[in-house]
Amino acid sequence: MEYERLGVLLVDFWGILVIVVLIVGVSTLFWTAVGLLRATGELMRRKAGAGRRSASGPALAPTDVAILIAAHNEALVIRETIASASALVPLENIHIISDMSSDETASIARAAGVNVLELNPNRGKAGALAEGIRHFDLCERFEVVLLLDADTRPTPDYLSTGLPMFDDPGVVAVAGRAKSLIHPHSPSWLGRFVVAYRERLYIVVQMMLKYGMAAKHANVVTIVPGFASMYRTSALKHIDVVGKGLVIEDFNMTFEIHARKLGRIAFHPGAAVAYTQDPDSLRDYYRQVRRWTLGFWQTVRRHKFRFNRFWVNLSVHIFELVSCGIFLLVLLPVFAASLVSGYIVQATGDTASAAAWLAGLLPAEAVFLGVFVPDYLLSIFAAIVARRPAYLLFGLAFPLMRILDSAICLSQLPKAWLSKSTGVWKSPSRRVQAAVEAAPVRLALEAAAPAPALPVVAAARPLALEPAAAEEPARAFAAASHPAHRAVVD
Repeated sequence: MEYERLGVLLVDFWGILVIVVLIVGVSTLFWTAVGLLRATGELMRRKAGAGRRSASGPALAPTDVAILIAAHNEALVIRETIASASALVPLENIHIISDMSSDETASIARAAGVNVLELNPNRGKAGALAEGIRHFDLCERFEVVLLLDADTRPTPDYLSTGLPMFDDPGVVAVAGRAKSLIHPHSPSWLGRFVVAYRERLYIVVQMMLKYGMAAKHANVVTIVPGFASMYRTSALKHIDVVGKGLVIEDFNMTFEIHARKLGRIAFHPGAAVAYTQDPDSLRDYYRQVRRWTLGFWQTVRRHKFRFNRFWVNLSVHIFELVSCGIFLLVLLPVFAASLVSGYIVQATGDTASAAAWLAGLLPAEAVFLGVFVPDYLLSIFAAIVARRPAYLLFGLAFPLMRILDSAICLSQLPKAWLSKSTGVWKSPSRRVQAAVEAAPVRLALEAAAPAPALPVVAAARPLALEPAAAEEPARAFAAASHPAHRAVVD
């Protein structure tokens, strides 16, 4: 009997371990380990006094950077975005592409003194960016182009921490670090829950996956997010920004870098930080995730598999994405059937029936230890990093959001092959941003790679707005910043 009991325990252990691997992912575990090695190396070099400056040419300055913002009906937030951008570069370096806006987006931008291009008909974000690059001749006039979404709030040290990454001549893009704009709070608890879940996603993906993927000898970053990232113009001119038939541009631009072997993508959680206003309703959240996942699958379809390091890593990620998604979708019905079968077995005493087999298929302890515990550990990690204890409460229900994500992701997979997108966009619901929170204190990981301060450019000062226009969000930017949200396609 003892040997039989030991055998049952071993089966339970391996079953729970398989579930844990499905929930967390081999990729997450592997790239977290790589990230820890990278952080250790950076800390050792820092203690040894080794600087990051290694390029033979002059360091890039804010005057070498063009900011490009594609906007469609963003009058509610564009004024504050321009104010935050003007704290980084001179006004003449800021370029707004108003893509068939029917509101005051273009007039607000002109009144602010920045470069404005109006497009008609609607070309979508990718088309607007491509036309802006061409019209303003950005690849010939500047060394770096910073792409911002219309509601992005880059931190004041965005360039001073991000530009030094271009000291490595092999770096052609710097992926921005996304953080959620928490204030003002959503008026509902459901909205705060949704925003908290998105912030957890940012923390887990960027610190446990992307940080390792961006290691110098790895270079398998899967996305340079379009909300606030920088491209070296010598590489940008070779990228097909539009990518016909795609609903979003940033996955495609990242895949283009790898496909054309243009260079390395840099990322560090303590550099190039920006904040975004994330959806605070399930409707907007669903539409955004649907757009992101459809864009991902469309980009995979467009570029096709190549036998190289990037695609091998991506293939593992896709396998885990699909397998975990299927498991999460069947989790609740199978668990419910297992519970009901368990009650039936207890009531009848029949241990040889199909109900007995089903009762042991997914017992409560397997769900708790294999699904809930590892997922909740991610919430604890996010709560520590973000310094938000409320995430410990919200985290109790985050597995339900993962089930929703899985349903959306898998539903868009066939659509990527059966339909094409025009890229025409519509702005999501916005919240008036009355205050911008100060960036949290950097963790040890974020401080591992020191970034020397760039010389201050006199012209790169915050834009002085009219009092009536600036009384809420513009004065708030003096405190900090935030990563931008993607528009929602009809």
